[in-house]
Amino acid sequence: MSEQQKKRNSLRKIAYAGVLAAFVFTGTELHVPTAIGHVNLGDLIILVSAYILGPFACIPAAAGSASADLIAGYGQYVLPTFLIKGLMGAVAGIILRNGTDGKVSLVKKLFAGIAAESIMIAGYFLFESLPFMYGVNAALGSVIPNLIQAVAAIIGAIPLMYVKAFEKVRL
Repeated sequence: MSEQQKKRNSLRKIAYAGVLAAFVFTGTELHVPTAIGHVNLGDLIILVSAYILGPFACIPAAAGSASADLIAGYGQYVLPTFLIKGLMGAVAGIILRNGTDGKVSLVKKLFAGIAAESIMIAGYFLFESLPFMYGVNAALGSVIPNLIQAVAAIIGAIPLMYVKAFEKVRL
């Protein structure tokens, strides 16, 4: 690959990251309120972003999700969300890197989704368990809604990863 092609790919990756961050933000804002927080579609977009961008998906995942928390009035969640969602995007992206034939198996897609969503569930549980947040008992109340969000994201994202348009733009 020539130097010019590398530069063009870097610019495409940055542009895609910006657009995907906007989609993550929008998906996060489309939510159903729960007792502490909300269930949203942002994780679905994060998983698709990881498929398209690889580990660079940490950027749209972190920026889009944290921005949504800030706008929604969850200021105390901005930094934890930035870290948790960024880690989700990076881990899923690492797992979803191309195989030797350029394809990603269903098993890899499932594993990436489960790994990323486990980070989300554990990350928010740990943060909400802190004494200055809700404590362990109250934090347990967010596990089921987060699990529902995780399952919905995996079920929604995997079929989207088979869309030919997404396969063509993978970087």
